[in-house]
Amino acid sequence: MATEMGNWHKSSYSAGSQNCVEVREHADRADVRDTKNRQAGHITVSAPEWNAFLQAIRDNTL
Repeated sequence: MATEMGNWHKSSYSAGSQNCVEVREHADRADVRDTKNRQAGHITVSAPEWNAFLQAIRDNTL
């Protein structure tokens, strides 16, 4: 996780798809928003929650 406010980015796995989310990582949390509806705002999850989500994706258990 970045220690300073990061920039919004989307996964390299999205391969140009418009059906994805963007994330901005911080030391203690991650902000997540819909790429196609940025003006709707974002949700914030704690770093442990974000890391567990990423691990579940890697483990194919989600």
